[in-house]
Amino acid sequence: MRLTTKGRYAVTSMLDLALHREHGPIPLAGISTRQDISLSYLEQLFAQLRRQGLVKSVRGPGGGYYLGKALDVISVADVIEAVNEDTDATRCRGKGSCQKGATCLTHHLWTGLSDQIREFLRSITLADLVVRDEIREIASVQDERIQITIDRVTSLLHD
Repeated sequence: MRLTTKGRYAVTSMLDLALHREHGPIPLAGISTRQDISLSYLEQLFAQLRRQGLVKSVRGPGGGYYLGKALDVISVADVIEAVNEDTDATRCRGKGSCQKGATCLTHHLWTGLSDQIREFLRSITLADLVVRDEIREIASVQDERIQITIDRVTSLLHD
């Protein structure tokens, strides 16, 4: 099992959206800046997340994205699965055809690991993550860094 950048970015961007949900619809540009993820990549991810009902969008000025379900309903596994990532640790994608079409000696070991990973990720919701002190602290530092940049640009424009 290898969680790719796609799955990691999907979880990161959904957590960012959850942390900033009180500000109304969140533009992808804000998530892109805070999380250092390409805007075009986020657009692709959010199209998949929207199709799965995890986010909803608002068009026009003041538009952006907001969560499509309650924080305590969206699990990390839901986010990963929505962008077509999987947590399968087997080489055969769980089909039992790992060794020239037959089941290998360790197939059941890796299947068990896959089940444990999936259950672990299913047990963690966005609600669980947004209350964690270390996550809130990191988000605060990111927000402060962005505000400093905005203030500098504003100051340069007015000078």
